[in-house]
This record gives sequence, C-alpha cells and structure tokens, in this order.
Amino acid sequence: MSAIGIPGLIVIFLLALILFGPKKLPQLGRAIGHTLKEFKQSTRGLVQDEGADVQQEKKA
Repeated sequence: MSAIGIPGLIVIFLLALILFGPKKLPQLGRAIGHTLKEFKQSTRGLVQDEGADVQQEKKA
C-alpha cells in the first residue's frame, strides 16, 4: 500500500478547489472534520466495549 504524500495531497486540494470553489471549500472541510471526529468516537466506543467483554470472559 503506498502513501499519498505531499504532491498527492496538493493535487487532491486543487481538484476540490476546482470542483467546489473557494466559498464552499471551508464548509466542506468542516463537514469532513466533524464526520471523522464522530467516526473515531464511535470506533473508540466499540473497541472499549469489546475490551470489556473480553475481560469479563477471562474472569468467568
């Protein structure tokens, strides 16, 4: 699996700028940030729940 790197990020940013325009880009970034935050919180909760289940099984 290869990494995107700086040149790839620049290309993605330029494509987003062309597609969405400079006025819509900050709103899009904010929406993506909120979505990633919620996703991380959800997965963190699932991992913690699984860890608690495993510990309960070990005690039993």
